[in-house]
Amino acid sequence: MRTLHDFNHGWLFAARPLPLDADDSLFDPVTIPHTNILLPHHNFDNADYQFISTYRKHFHLPEARAGRFVSLDFDGAMTAVTVWLNGHRLGEHAGGYVPFSFDLTPFLHENAENTIQIELDSTERPDIPPNGYVVDYLTFGGIYRDVRLRLVEPAHIDGIFAKPKHVLTRPALDVDLRLRNLRGEIRECRLRVTLDGDEHGFQYETLIFLPAGGDYNATVEMPPLHDIQLWTPDQPKLYTLNVYLYGGQTLLDHAWTRVGFRDAVFKDDGFYLNGERFPLRGLNRHQTYPYIGGAAPARLQRRDADILKDELGVNLVRTSHYPQSPHFLNRCDEIGLLVFEEIPGWQFIGDSDWKALVLRDVEAMITRDRNHPSIILWGVRINESPDDDALYSATNNLAHRLDPTRQTGGVRNFTTSRKLEDVFTYNDFSNTIIDPVVTPYLVTEFSGHMFPTKTWDNELRQIEHALRHARIQDRALAVPGVSGAIGWCAFDYNTHRELGSGDRICYHGVSDIFRLPKFAADFYASQGLKTPFVRAATFWTQGDRDEGGNDPLWVFSNCDEIEVYIGDELEGRYQPDRETFPNLPHPPFRVPNLSLIRLWGVHYQDLRVVGWMNGEPAAEHRIAADGLPAQLMLIPDDEVLQADAIDMTRVVIKLADKYGNRLPYATAAVALTLEGNGTLIGENPFPMVGGQAALYVRAGRTPGVLTISAHVITSLARGNLTAAAQITCR
Repeated sequence: MRTLHDFNHGWLFAARPLPLDADDSLFDPVTIPHTNILLPHHNFDNADYQFISTYRKHFHLPEARAGRFVSLDFDGAMTAVTVWLNGHRLGEHAGGYVPFSFDLTPFLHENAENTIQIELDSTERPDIPPNGYVVDYLTFGGIYRDVRLRLVEPAHIDGIFAKPKHVLTRPALDVDLRLRNLRGEIRECRLRVTLDGDEHGFQYETLIFLPAGGDYNATVEMPPLHDIQLWTPDQPKLYTLNVYLYGGQTLLDHAWTRVGFRDAVFKDDGFYLNGERFPLRGLNRHQTYPYIGGAAPARLQRRDADILKDELGVNLVRTSHYPQSPHFLNRCDEIGLLVFEEIPGWQFIGDSDWKALVLRDVEAMITRDRNHPSIILWGVRINESPDDDALYSATNNLAHRLDPTRQTGGVRNFTTSRKLEDVFTYNDFSNTIIDPVVTPYLVTEFSGHMFPTKTWDNELRQIEHALRHARIQDRALAVPGVSGAIGWCAFDYNTHRELGSGDRICYHGVSDIFRLPKFAADFYASQGLKTPFVRAATFWTQGDRDEGGNDPLWVFSNCDEIEVYIGDELEGRYQPDRETFPNLPHPPFRVPNLSLIRLWGVHYQDLRVVGWMNGEPAAEHRIAADGLPAQLMLIPDDEVLQADAIDMTRVVIKLADKYGNRLPYATAAVALTLEGNGTLIGENPFPMVGGQAALYVRAGRTPGVLTISAHVITSLARGNLTAAAQITCR
């Protein structure tokens, strides 16, 4: 019977290459996911993580092998690994974004201690995608995704591909199975397939004969399915498909996957989900984080999906520019966030060996992820690379062979590119949306480097940043043939010195590198959130704009209308600006005539904006006129963590006015302390810029309460500000 064991604990790490006989005292204990070096959130050299390191783990088999085969499965390690078991070299794997496995069976000690040693090359090797030339993101080092130990019988299930069909008429399900028999004789087996534990009678059984020492591919057509609920962004219904393999009456293997029944297709006039035209409004996401690079555990990965849907209100994310964490994709399935997933790369195409890795990445990505209902499009082209008909015909054909249920796209930045894929996916930096050159058509990037914006930029720049996203999303809804637009990008991110700002951050995000909002994030929230939302795009100062004042005041809201108060005085009641933004579901509100002279002196009071829905007040935003730091806010994303030395949560720090609005110019150094069995990760003290930041808290191995305290250590006229929060580890 198959068993899987978490293999993330008990590792040793050395930040240099070490021989197999090196003493354990030269290593430090670590857990996986692991970054090979902790870094500041900016102002570091990417060379800092580019070195060869060594990982080691001593282990006994957690259970009797009983004739089973034992494999070590990696979800990802950056960038190239060489693995030894008990002194025997098992092989190499090149590439940091796709899973890989090594068979431990030949050299395994069944009743004694085993030693795994891994040499990890985290240099930006030009022979491994995405490297070869300058890349606009960083490939942080480390075994940064989960590791598992897998034991399987010689006859076992090696792959499941669940293929819903006819979901809009008579829902049905085909299941492609890959079975393996590692023994030297033919094996008669019984195969049983059920959907959701057979509660509706959805099951199939048959006898099969597995060839000696080989693979067996089978397609199971499930019996008619009744009362199937469709997977939608609002109701993302998931079913569980179970596959059982028996030898006689003995259960040899059990594997499962989740299934969502939905119909997703790009047509010449737009994208259709479950038979209805569905305009796509999305953002691009890099998987990297401050301090820890790519080594984010499940909770942080899942949190990113929640931020995209529940805070930014988008319905689509593009995994720029590589396959991303299984935890992130699983969460997209669960919450109904659509995904466009693509292979690793950025503008550059290498030699024939490099191209062979591209094809390997296409196969690994699709094989790993084709059961995710959230994924609606495969990206089978290196982002913004030149045309290469031979390579991209091969990647496109391979994708269609591996997954005939989905369309393909290939992101380019020039309109004369040949369309080999099903959807023409285009990065449009025209500051508008050009008419499609060919359909189906999807805008996969816009804005970004055309208007980088920091959280401490002046108010007008931050407003214009938000309005650019609003204008382009508005136009995407008006241009015939455009399926939607994916803004560049969700979060600021670290990059190479040739790109981004002087501190090696690309400030292209609608949120900052800590996943905290800029004004542009409020625009997206106003378009997608279901609950009442209202935010004024201002810091409510009288001297930050040219010539002073706040004319006009822009407000992002999904409400029917707004009331604006200055102090207790009603300034007016306003409707959405449908003249400027005729196509958005919720146009921004434009409030005129808030000039410096009119609000001079005693007339300059707190701002209050009230959003009205269905004739009732539904949401409110207040901003203090004094602009003084009234509170230090310390906000953990989670109140409970697992006491496993891996689980981690973000802790947000804000210098805020009395209503909780960040003060972008109230710079101060904030120091944090932690009591209890856990670790603070991040710059501490943190020199605040932009009024907001975040650190991470990682749980220890002992259950208990973590107490985090923060205080401002620079002098403020209003006295010392402090804050505290608690997290329970179980």
